[in-house]
Amino acid sequence: MTTDPAPAPAPPPSGRRGRPAPLPAPPLRWWQLRLRVPIILVAVVAVVLVTVWAVMLRMPGDSHAGTPFVAEATHGGLADELRRDVVHLAGTIGERNTDQYAALVTARDWLSAQLTAAGHVVHRQDFTAAGQTCSNLWVDVAGSDAAAGLIVVGAHYDSVSACPGANDNGSGAIALLALARRFAGAKPVTGLRFALFANEEPPHFRTPDMGSLHFAAACRQQNAPIIGMIALETLGYYSSAPRSQHYPVDALEWFYPDRGDFVAFVGNVDSKAWVRRGIGAFRAHSVFPSEGAALASDIDGIGWSDHWSFWEHGYPGLMVSDTAPFRYPHYHLATDTPDRLDYPRLAAVVAGLEAALRELAGVALPGR
Repeated sequence: MTTDPAPAPAPPPSGRRGRPAPLPAPPLRWWQLRLRVPIILVAVVAVVLVTVWAVMLRMPGDSHAGTPFVAEATHGGLADELRRDVVHLAGTIGERNTDQYAALVTARDWLSAQLTAAGHVVHRQDFTAAGQTCSNLWVDVAGSDAAAGLIVVGAHYDSVSACPGANDNGSGAIALLALARRFAGAKPVTGLRFALFANEEPPHFRTPDMGSLHFAAACRQQNAPIIGMIALETLGYYSSAPRSQHYPVDALEWFYPDRGDFVAFVGNVDSKAWVRRGIGAFRAHSVFPSEGAALASDIDGIGWSDHWSFWEHGYPGLMVSDTAPFRYPHYHLATDTPDRLDYPRLAAVVAGLEAALRELAGVALPGR
């Protein structure tokens, strides 16, 4: 007599490929959760910082780390030229705005005469502000290729009330004048437009009375093919002292120097490609320290000049600056006088900007 063998025991529950299913994980204890939370926070902060650096702070090339400026003699007397013109604009003419309207007109007429003497045809855009006629000036250096577009280089020539405005913005206006002189007769591929604006300072800043806002609106109405705007703003003060440089956001101190011995290229996030092109061209030709960033436009200082007006009309824009109130102790004060500026370093910045513009516009200057 035969009997059937006893049935085999049932196999344990299995996962994929017949493996035993894993046992359920034990619940996390409170102390394990407390350990994991800081690790997660550190990871999130690290990801945010890497993203900010990659998207907003990473710039092509390296800031020059050697001698911070070239001797004045190597700029062919540029420092003397800048000093002479700043002294005239901020010293002889002095405070110039709609409160000091006669001086504003005198500054306009003097700048126009200087551009004419350099060989340019000067254009003027008049508009009414505070019941007075205010004026923007500009000159064009035509490009050989219409499809290559137009680069606008701009600076405001007015000063804030009760301030002679040597650095803000005599330095920017005079730097633009020096550049316009050097590009007279040039034959760029991409057109260049050098513009001087009224009414950047309060009470007109970011109002319909702001000169550059009128100018950018007219450019947009005419469908001007502007590939980028460069605002020259407060360019003449530098310091190698520790802690001489400050920032609108404390976290930026992790990425940038604490010495105010560099020039800054700054734009909004939408203009990041233009900021990178600008500082990349500057670093390729200049031995002057430079830093760059494309940050949120609502951060203090990022949009505090005429490039903001071009953002408002859909054009990329950047500001070149010594960072103004984040470094300059005489910002918007009666002590913003011509003797406060560092003209050899300002000359080095202007020389670097000239070389950068030559690259950006594809221009060879006659006799240079």
